[in-house]
Amino acid sequence: MEHELSLITTLATGFGFALVLGFVAERLRLPALVGYLVAGILIGPATPGFVADVEIAQQLSEIGVMLLMFGVGLHFSLRDLLAVKRIAIPGAVAQMGMATILGALFAILWGWSWGHAFVFGLSLSCASTVVLLKALEARGVLDSMNGRIAVGWLVVEDLATVLILVLLPPLAGVLGSDSGAAAGEGEQSLTSAIAYTLFYISTFIFVMLFAGRRVIPWLLWQVARTGSRELFTLSVIATAIGIAYGAAVIFHVSFALGAFFAGMVMRESEFSQRAAEESLPLRDAFSVLFFVAVGMLFDPGVLREAPLKVLLTVLIIILGKSLAAAALVLGFRYPLNTALTVAASLAQIGEFSFILGGLGLALGLASQESMNLILAGALISIALNPLLFAAIKPLQDWLLQRSALARSLNQREDPFAQLPTSTDQKYLRGQVVLVGFGRVGRHIARDLKEAAIPYVVVEQTRETVEDLRAQGLAAVYGDATEPGTLIQAHIAHAALLAIATPDTLNVRRMTEIARTLNSGIEIVVRTHNDEEAQLLRGEGVGMIFHGEEELAKSMSRHVLERFAPQGNPQHG
Repeated sequence: MEHELSLITTLATGFGFALVLGFVAERLRLPALVGYLVAGILIGPATPGFVADVEIAQQLSEIGVMLLMFGVGLHFSLRDLLAVKRIAIPGAVAQMGMATILGALFAILWGWSWGHAFVFGLSLSCASTVVLLKALEARGVLDSMNGRIAVGWLVVEDLATVLILVLLPPLAGVLGSDSGAAAGEGEQSLTSAIAYTLFYISTFIFVMLFAGRRVIPWLLWQVARTGSRELFTLSVIATAIGIAYGAAVIFHVSFALGAFFAGMVMRESEFSQRAAEESLPLRDAFSVLFFVAVGMLFDPGVLREAPLKVLLTVLIIILGKSLAAAALVLGFRYPLNTALTVAASLAQIGEFSFILGGLGLALGLASQESMNLILAGALISIALNPLLFAAIKPLQDWLLQRSALARSLNQREDPFAQLPTSTDQKYLRGQVVLVGFGRVGRHIARDLKEAAIPYVVVEQTRETVEDLRAQGLAAVYGDATEPGTLIQAHIAHAALLAIATPDTLNVRRMTEIARTLNSGIEIVVRTHNDEEAQLLRGEGVGMIFHGEEELAKSMSRHVLERFAPQGNPQHG
């Protein structure tokens, strides 16, 4: 009976301790997740008293990881991923390489073998997507340009880590392992391991993008037709966890990545907004268990036995990775705020670090000491991560006040931040200014083009603006909440402003700037739900559209109705 009740006992104690300590943390003005981590330590094997089932807690935390990644996929389309590929792919690879080298160098100074040091450095190089998502969601910037870059960066890291996990066993012999497991795996050809991994990953992505894109929306439609809310919620959860499990078993892709692509595919359905809302309570509950499970793995004794090594490990994670990431982002000519956001996003480690460290331990390429340091670094960096995000704005202001270099980086000219001098006059007067070029924005742009109505796109993703310019379209790179960006889009002489970005938190700021520069401009705004719509209507923002199914069509129809066939706005 005791064994049968271990699941219920783990859930009850995990949620109960997390609730109490999370509440205490909030009252002390600390992030709630600090309380969740401490709750895990208290019910873990390293502290006296009650000990929860660590294995069950780890499995429950996997569900949290899957549901969180599924939620990200619901808000992160393939276009979003491809839009940031030029910074996410080289940035993630370079940053992982720098962090691995830095961690390995310190480990070699401690007298560890170079293979052991290499695995330790790798474990410090990959940040936790779960921690990042909670931080971005808490600040409402998950759908912003900075959020998309950070998430895309970590998705590339996850893909690279999956490849590393497959290649590590055949490489174990080369790295100096003498364990039986490593020797057995070493017989496998390294080339064939790479080929198999790339084949499985590409096949999975192909199946999801071509077959899943048709099957999943059809399945949701059939369930929605029954009118049962319970069945719809069940179908969403079953799809997320089922695809994640199938991805791991059939294609040898991680649970997290499988769930992420399931969400991306489901985003194509008209029910994506409803799916996100229905799965939110479960995502929040199980994400708490993830942090509790991390705390359960931590042995506080390492702080007493090796304080200097713990300190250096934390510095590598928080300072080393952050500075490398910030330098890379600035090297791609992104703003200082973007560099600081990405730096804070990567200043922690999590689930993949534990998996890498555990595999290294099994292959004889890691020791219990290195695992304790990885866990200590994870817990401390996760606890400090919300504070780093909170410090972005004060740090940016401080740098701009005291550093001429920071000011030059923040104010440097970007060729895509203003329209070319050769831009046709029709884009400079009486045009539509379209903020956001996601799914809704693309639909509006397509309708405007078919109706021969000139428009200027304002987009925060530099690669998107670069692609639009290559197609001969008028586009400006920048943040529409900054007056200079809307000025470059010639808002002063525009006929209409269409805000199609999902970042509704900054709508008020955009509309204030637009009306300051052009008091007679008409404004059309996208929102997600009735609550946002009522709030914006109360502030007199403009014409409000919300929902998912007919949103793009309705906004396009309204914009087209405001223009005559010749492209002149119909006022009155």
